[in-house]
Amino acid sequence: MSGGRFFFYWTFAFLGFPLGGLVAILLVGSVEGFLSGALGGVLAGSVIGAAQWLALRGRVGNIGGWIPATALGLGVGEGVGAALTGAGTSIGALLVAGVSSGLAVGISQWILLRRHAPAADHAILLVWPAVVAMAWPLGWTVTWAVGVDVERGYTVFGASGALVFAAITGTAMLLLTRRWSRP
Repeated sequence: MSGGRFFFYWTFAFLGFPLGGLVAILLVGSVEGFLSGALGGVLAGSVIGAAQWLALRGRVGNIGGWIPATALGLGVGEGVGAALTGAGTSIGALLVAGVSSGLAVGISQWILLRRHAPAADHAILLVWPAVVAMAWPLGWTVTWAVGVDVERGYTVFGASGALVFAAITGTAMLLLTRRWSRP
């Protein structure tokens, strides 16, 4: 898959965030602590992971496990973030929870990416968790800045933050995978 086509598909996968957030809010409700954060994270992460997997499989090949890795990472990250912040919705709490979620998701996905990367690229792949850990709180910042009612206790940020997140992570993924052949 060409780089431009991959970037388009990855960016279009931003829709996984509002859809995953909707599933989480309907089935679990607001994030009020560790358990609701973890359960909402698993649900939203499953939808986000599925959207990303659809784009990624054309670039990396059969990357089985992306959906459960994303779900597990977001479940852990959201649960820990809610515990650390008391499920707060101030911008500071959103940033802390965002770093927690981004780091957990990034590490979970990195474990899979290593299996598909040439050995020469294993060291550079360490960039992925850092990029996701930086882009996640940025997604929350954008969502908060455009006036979304974050006090509702959403599991993930909305479409505006997801577009920024997708652009950042899509660029990073494109650069990281540009030399890989399809397995």
